[in-house]
Amino acid sequence: NTNGNIEQTIDLTVKFHFRHTAGIATKPNLTLFSPFNLRTQSHILAAKQIASIIRSSLGPKGLDKMMVSGDGDVMVTNDGATIMKEMDVDHEIGKLMVQLSQSQDDEIGDGTTGVVVLAGALLEQAESLLDRGIHPIRIADGFELAAQCAIKHLDTIAQPFPVSRDNKEPLVRVAMTTLGSKIVNKCHRQMAEIAVDAVLTVADLEKKDVNFELIKLECKVGGRMEDTCLVKGVVVDKTMSHSQMPTVLTDVKLAILTCPFEPPKPKTKHMLDVTSADDYRKLREYEQEKFLEMVKYVKDAGATLAICQWGFDDEANHLLLQQQLPAVRWVGGPEMELIAIATGGRIVPRFEELTPDKLGSAGVVRELSFGTTKNKMLVIEDCKQTRAVTVLIRGGNRMITEEAKRSIHDALCVVRSLIRDSRIVYGGGAAEISCSLAVAREADQLSTLEQYAFRAFSVALEAIPLALAENSGLSPIETLAELKARQGTENSSTFGVDCMLTGNSDMKEHHVIESLHSKKQQIVLATQLVKMILKIDDVRTPSDR
Repeated sequence: NTNGNIEQTIDLTVKFHFRHTAGIATKPNLTLFSPFNLRTQSHILAAKQIASIIRSSLGPKGLDKMMVSGDGDVMVTNDGATIMKEMDVDHEIGKLMVQLSQSQDDEIGDGTTGVVVLAGALLEQAESLLDRGIHPIRIADGFELAAQCAIKHLDTIAQPFPVSRDNKEPLVRVAMTTLGSKIVNKCHRQMAEIAVDAVLTVADLEKKDVNFELIKLECKVGGRMEDTCLVKGVVVDKTMSHSQMPTVLTDVKLAILTCPFEPPKPKTKHMLDVTSADDYRKLREYEQEKFLEMVKYVKDAGATLAICQWGFDDEANHLLLQQQLPAVRWVGGPEMELIAIATGGRIVPRFEELTPDKLGSAGVVRELSFGTTKNKMLVIEDCKQTRAVTVLIRGGNRMITEEAKRSIHDALCVVRSLIRDSRIVYGGGAAEISCSLAVAREADQLSTLEQYAFRAFSVALEAIPLALAENSGLSPIETLAELKARQGTENSSTFGVDCMLTGNSDMKEHHVIESLHSKKQQIVLATQLVKMILKIDDVRTPSDR
């Protein structure tokens, strides 16, 4: 029962196996199917169902899923973490699987499908060991030791990887491996180059750190996916506040303001009583005088563009146009911070505090128009500090742009993980097959009960190449057998599933590369979750009280 509702009364089935020696019956061998085992098998069944759903999305030939929300919104995606997050999962173990994919997404950003498939395969193998009467704790401990063995083997087959701003090609190839299974694969070379350029622009290679807050992904429906570009600056979904203001500015000095263009008001509650036309005229003159004073503060500081977090009314807008001071209003807080970082300016909370040294500088500020519609965006580029970048994603509809955004985010994460740890292994299931062979060899050296868990772990690792071959239209068992034989005879860990059907299984020649850190994390997280599930013997809900 995948809902986990097992009846309180469970009949214990007892199998009697009598062995007769010299006509005398020995003590019967009792195998008890306890409530503990049945509960664990229920959890395993739920996890296997989740893994089987997502298994078909693995690899470059993996299929997409269409997710329909409760209010009818449609999403088409191949990203494992997104599929898991958008699924309506009620079962407790299913929710743990969702958290597993989210952990992989938070830590690495890629490999979210593979980690769920691996966890499902481990639980499937654990089920067969439970049927043989092995205690779940012994299975969990064996899996933990096998995972350590696999990670040690990954260290031995990992290869160093060059990371430098001068030679981007190796990083581009890794990003292309990540994007190969996504919807952007028809232009994935261009997308990979954009991702690598974006990361290298904001990366600190000495500290091996990448600040993702400096990379903004902006989607705009319309145009082709090939129109996606990297802007060395900030793109804001705003326009000039007045249609007659210039749409292109050069050598710009920006005043970044969080104070509104409006007359000051008392901080306490107040009421203004206008009883005559003279009072109204005096009020209007006062407001105009204050507006002009604010504009004068900005112009005296030397600013040629005002970026305002708050709005201003039509009169202030007209005065800004009259005083030849272009302005942008209603700019959000995160955009204000990015603009400040990119232009080297300071965010100013009061007009009186505005000084020339607090202004930002940009080479060009221009409006971008899209198609025949009135959609426009503001681009701030050629900045003093070009570390803030924006990826402007285009596509035929919102679903495509959102999926492209998720795909580019995965590529950004993989490039970041390579900057942190520049060692790599080869993809296409090559690393998993190599680890499987190493764990199986280790199992032959063990004399304890854990050898069964080692062999089960070895078989579970083969689930990744099997799924890749199946999704590519190949014969899974034949492909796996051939690859295991080649890796064993040629002593090479680069042979993987030829998903693109080129006739060559050497992943090194295809440049199918994965981050070592990502692969290690998949094995560690999947093993931790399986250990947790195997150690659960009861589920208590509020209705049980």
